[in-house]
Amino acid sequence: PADGYTLVFGTIASHGILPVLQKPAPYDAVKDFAPVSLVALTPNVLIANIDAPLHSVAELLAKARAQPGTVNFGSTSLGGSPQMSGELLKTLARIDIVHVPYKGGGPMMIDLLGGQIPIAFDNLPSSLNQIRAGKIRALAVTSAKRWPGAPDIPTLAEAGVPGYESTAWFGLLAPAHTPPAVVALLQRHVTAILRLPEVEKLFFEQGAEPVGNTPVEFGKFIAGELQKWSKVITATGVKLE
Repeated sequence: PADGYTLVFGTIASHGILPVLQKPAPYDAVKDFAPVSLVALTPNVLIANIDAPLHSVAELLAKARAQPGTVNFGSTSLGGSPQMSGELLKTLARIDIVHVPYKGGGPMMIDLLGGQIPIAFDNLPSSLNQIRAGKIRALAVTSAKRWPGAPDIPTLAEAGVPGYESTAWFGLLAPAHTPPAVVALLQRHVTAILRLPEVEKLFFEQGAEPVGNTPVEFGKFIAGELQKWSKVITATGVKLE
């Protein structure tokens, strides 16, 4: 029932990528939901094998342009935000790198550490320990600004790909036709919780930036994500196989 007691935690995958990647989609990411609030943002990170001759984004772009189709990049799944971060890089930088999907971050990291793949995209929190231990090299984060917990890692936009931004996100939604007063009540409580200092601290420690915006703002955000990833999917020809 659309009464505020049944909610869903939507993500970049469920409300940004899969609705335009999966045809026909089993739901309408806009019409079937009532946005409540964007809860958190989490950057992805472009990482490289420590022994690979790729010490910067500039070196990666140079190699990819000199040898199209020879550089493989790993991701944690088909159609997830790490893969799409790579597809966005291909589109904006106009390079040809080859996606290698894995069934999760663990197998991907094993192959990156072992040199089976030279680079990969991963959620930043999942890779931070390996980065800090010096076992892999962080080339850039995918967010529009540097991550406070790792301020020494440049953004892809800073590193030579203007306009680049790809961030994993999480938000609360209700079923379509949930009464506006109920949605507004939920939004006020969610935002109040996200503003608590102890909650903000916990989010940042887990590698997430708490947001807390209005239903209208979250709805516009989702619409923008759908448009953005639709363009990338059309340009790259990505398919779920």
